[in-house]
Amino acid sequence: MAKTRCDVTNLKLAPEGRKKILWADRDMPVLALIRERFERQKPLRGVRMGCCMHVTSETANLMRTLKAGGAQVALCASNPLSTQDPTAASLVADFDVPVFARRGESVKVFYDHLHAVIDGRPQITMDDGADLVNTLHQKRQTEAANILASMEETTTGVIRLRAMAAEGILRFPVVAVNDADTKHLFDNRYGTGQSTLDGVVRATDVLLAGKRVVVAGYGWCGRGVAMRARGAGAIVTVTEIDPLKALEAVMDGFEVRPMSEAAAIGEVFITVTGNKHVIRAEHFRKMRPGAMVCNSGHFDVEIDIPALAALAQKVVKDVRPMVTEYVISPRKSIFLLADGRLVNLAAATGHPASVMDMSFATQALAAEWIVKHAQKLEVAVHDVPREIEDQVAKLKLQAMGVKIDRLTPEQVKYLASSGEGT
Repeated sequence: MAKTRCDVTNLKLAPEGRKKILWADRDMPVLALIRERFERQKPLRGVRMGCCMHVTSETANLMRTLKAGGAQVALCASNPLSTQDPTAASLVADFDVPVFARRGESVKVFYDHLHAVIDGRPQITMDDGADLVNTLHQKRQTEAANILASMEETTTGVIRLRAMAAEGILRFPVVAVNDADTKHLFDNRYGTGQSTLDGVVRATDVLLAGKRVVVAGYGWCGRGVAMRARGAGAIVTVTEIDPLKALEAVMDGFEVRPMSEAAAIGEVFITVTGNKHVIRAEHFRKMRPGAMVCNSGHFDVEIDIPALAALAQKVVKDVRPMVTEYVISPRKSIFLLADGRLVNLAAATGHPASVMDMSFATQALAAEWIVKHAQKLEVAVHDVPREIEDQVAKLKLQAMGVKIDRLTPEQVKYLASSGEGT
């Protein structure tokens, strides 16, 4: 048994967690190839890394890869309900990774765990929602001075970090892994689409065919959720504030309405906006009896839960696991899934390993890139270098057995010249 300092629910769950980690690893061939190279070359040798991410089987394989590269890694949860306790136990017991994460932990314990990771004096941080970076800026400024750079995994976190950069308060460089094509085109769209509906169905056992599903937000996550809901036979309405995204949703064949109208017709509501109070009291008042409301954005602020509680005559927890009933009147109840937190991780197991393979391969290669270039990076939010994206995409295609064309010399010359016309 590892002697690693940790705070997990039960180390006896480690055998179950190990099975899950190794099962996920079978569907993460790109990360496995990177781990093999990292094992040989040790590009992260001696680097202290602090990671705040969803503690899942897929994340565990990323931690294994960083360790193979020579990094000293510590991990805490980026969400109180997303931790898989067996995975956390196995990371400690089988892979000697300090983990500070318990499913269902209180807000106080959540922040205690953030501080525990910072106590390890990280030089590079890896964040999913920017809570680690935010804590370094607000509470642990001495340790912030030691940070070479950070990486951010999710849309909400990148929004926060770009705001910090614009305000001139960002203290170290950040690489926006979320904005990489190898992340948001696949993880956000296909991963969130599938895992969100998986969470809804596991929590409620609802038949989506014929149901009116309202998707708030048509970013990459919203596109994925709307696409998968339609594929399951749902009648999908999209709400948006961005005219271009709304137009795209219309031309993708979805009905687009303001939430004030959608609230009256929807049966299942899913928020994926990264914004606050997208569904509010005026919307709850219009909802049909039995409406189900959930969120797949990073923070639990997209649904105004205090407003829902204020409208309710009675609140009944766990009418099903991860379902709370808000009794508005004798004839009307609204059901909130997963306490308004990430329904795909709280009520299901998150994204499939195959899609996380690309996101975490990008993370691993971005960590290597930071080590090589940290001294030259200005304090700003940086994009993932194109060569990393191309490498991940090529490796993924190779693993899938897919071949693509190459430019001929004539085509290369044509694309680089301006002499040929009609």
